[in-house]
Amino acid sequence: MLAALASLAVVMLIATCAPRAVTSLAAAVLPGCLYEVKLAAHRPPLVALTIDDAPDAAGTPAILDTLRAYGASATFFVITDQIPAAESVMERMTREGHEVGNHFTADRASIRLDSAAFQRDLEAADSALLPYAPRRWARPGSGWYSRRMVRTMERSGYRCALGGVYPLDGTLASSWLSSQYILAHVRPGAVVILHDRGKRSMRTAKVLGRVLPELQARGYEVVTLTQLVSAADQ
Repeated sequence: MLAALASLAVVMLIATCAPRAVTSLAAAVLPGCLYEVKLAAHRPPLVALTIDDAPDAAGTPAILDTLRAYGASATFFVITDQIPAAESVMERMTREGHEVGNHFTADRASIRLDSAAFQRDLEAADSALLPYAPRRWARPGSGWYSRRMVRTMERSGYRCALGGVYPLDGTLASSWLSSQYILAHVRPGAVVILHDRGKRSMRTAKVLGRVLPELQARGYEVVTLTQLVSAADQ
């Protein structure tokens, strides 16, 4: 009975969150953010892994351990107000070849900020990230954005990045469901979104422990956003 209910839940999740249709519509209505990358057919399959709401001093190391175990890379979208409590984690991220993205200073919906406040928040987060790595990517808090926000990010040297494979792991507490969702929807050039911080850190580590070996078995390489985009440009 429980297995049947779990299977039904997966079917419903996949049916109601068909990512390609939703993200294609969003990209058409509000251009300017990256959802996926088109790779040439002859290229080996790549997928970009992105992890929101880092760093977490207690939880992020488990994610990093799992990525290292499978030779995978990720782009961590950092909430910079959390850096002071996890500076060693940030240093480890960049030392192990992961990429750092701008997820602004606090966990809030960026679209609710007026133009001046949005720019100040973006620039404050940029300054906090400066010691760690080149900053190329920004992801607005809560994922909602406008053309105005895209223009502000571009003027500051950022490219807006969202993603097309998002298992709602910030809401659903099942690592199994998240794993099944990713494996059902992943494709070459996809951008996967998972979450760090608190209990979500360990769930993400579990998801990656299930997903990464399966992706490797399918021939995928899991890379950063910049690596994925660079591959498409070659």
